[in-house]
Amino acid sequence: MTETTRAAVTAGEDEPDLLRDQFRQLLRYRRLIAGGIGLGLLGGAWLGISTADTYVATSDVVLRTPTDDPFNPSLSPDKAINVGSERQTALSNSVAHEAAEKLGIPESGVGGLRAGLQVTNPPQSLVLRFTYTASSPKEAAKRANAMTAAYLAKRQENIESIRDKMVKGYKDQRDPIAKRHDELVREISGLPDGAARDSAYATKSDMLGRISSLQSSIAKLQALDMSPGRVTSTATPPSSPDGPGLPMSLALGAAVGLALGLLAAWVRLVFDPAPRSDGDVARALRAPVLGTLPKDRTGGGPLLAAGEADPRLAEEYRSVAFRLAYDSRFADRRRLLVVAPRGSSETAAAASVNLAASFAETGKDVLLIEADLRTPVLASQLRTDTGARPRWSHTPAGGETEWPDGRQLAVDAGESGSFDLIPGERVRNVPRSLTSQRASSLISEADSPNSTVVVLAPPVLSYADALALVDRVDGVLVVCDPRAVHRTDLVRIRELISGAGGTVLGAVLHGGQAKEKKPLGRKGKGRRGGTPEPAAPRPPAATPAPAPRAPEPQQHIPGDGSDTVALRTVRTGQR
Repeated sequence: MTETTRAAVTAGEDEPDLLRDQFRQLLRYRRLIAGGIGLGLLGGAWLGISTADTYVATSDVVLRTPTDDPFNPSLSPDKAINVGSERQTALSNSVAHEAAEKLGIPESGVGGLRAGLQVTNPPQSLVLRFTYTASSPKEAAKRANAMTAAYLAKRQENIESIRDKMVKGYKDQRDPIAKRHDELVREISGLPDGAARDSAYATKSDMLGRISSLQSSIAKLQALDMSPGRVTSTATPPSSPDGPGLPMSLALGAAVGLALGLLAAWVRLVFDPAPRSDGDVARALRAPVLGTLPKDRTGGGPLLAAGEADPRLAEEYRSVAFRLAYDSRFADRRRLLVVAPRGSSETAAAASVNLAASFAETGKDVLLIEADLRTPVLASQLRTDTGARPRWSHTPAGGETEWPDGRQLAVDAGESGSFDLIPGERVRNVPRSLTSQRASSLISEADSPNSTVVVLAPPVLSYADALALVDRVDGVLVVCDPRAVHRTDLVRIRELISGAGGTVLGAVLHGGQAKEKKPLGRKGKGRRGGTPEPAAPRPPAATPAPAPRAPEPQQHIPGDGSDTVALRTVRTGQR
């Protein structure tokens, strides 16, 4: 019972937060909302202008049914009158023709006369309300009264026509009987007393009864009050236009437009395949959102965020690193695979570099492996140095030059310290290099005490390279822009990683495509650009000491030592 109560209280406390979150999500579609408001304002302006010279006059008519005793309480006029039929009669062409004759309107203007009339019936009443709309107040009142009078005259004509037909019918029945009665009276005067005379008298009595009955019906019809109804409210010229006015029309249009804009934004939000919030990303990946990178206001910068003018980016990376460090799934093996869903991996590369620097800041021996062998860029964008380590840790026996070829660089991360980098390079068979025994040996360095291995892989939905590493680097960090990825893509990433035996540790969100990164070296010195081509041998003039003759670019063999001399020359120049 206590747990149920706590759950109910928690849901009640979260409800305002959910409403605020939904409102913020709707505000993502400001253009739709602004478009709805603009459309509403246009409609309001049109309504205000179009109704500025519109005047409405109204007259009311109470319908009556023909009766010989209007004070008889047993009569029910509402059952004798079909108000719907009477309303259709009031709107009929015959009534309009009669009103046009009284107003002096030609035959061609009858349609326009009918167009301005509206007849309504207030509920639970026998009242017909004639409402006429015209561009002049006097014309509106005049036409409303004319249509009312024409309807009453037409209704009275119809009622009297029905009564006259009934009276004529009764007379047609009475006259033959009266004629036969007169003939019978003459015959009786010539008959002797007896049975024949008595029979004639009986027939005469029957005829007199029928004649009296028919005469009574005729008299009753002729005594009926044939008034079709009475006007209870005569139309008068209105003193002001019928429209709400331009200010009110604009206000109403803005309100309706806002409602339409919010509705359009809600529909767009419902059918938007992109994650609507951090919670959607977490639910799709079944992993927490570890951080959201702030927008880069510097117009693009170096990969390492430490030492930049805006410290928020570096602090966000530190926060993500600490959250990972306290995650038991990562702390047990200390292996992290950084991937992007699809498209560019620039932000994922920046995340891997800065997380490596953050781990190094905590005293870890960090090894960053660039497993993106299709577009390797880290070596050209980071400030590297050999330090106490040789530039080449070893040269594989047998002249093996496939990645990883033993090249290991020390990356200067400023105040954060330094970490080692295994740079990527283009190879002919990427899957073979990623699944080789030497690659597995590199990743297994995380088993050493106080060591951490961070691996940068290509986009997981574009290439299968990341999946080839999941069985050895089972902790995966997804770096994505929630506006550029679909929820189904995130679900697919989770399923692919789980199927390969890995675990999604979390996600890092950013606000857009990263811009071209600038190298960390000083202007005019150091290596520039992010070219993904393999390192080409430098001209002999760039070397401070004699070096072997550089081979032609098409004959360059990675690992022959020429690019080592070039890198040393660059660092010397930077110092």
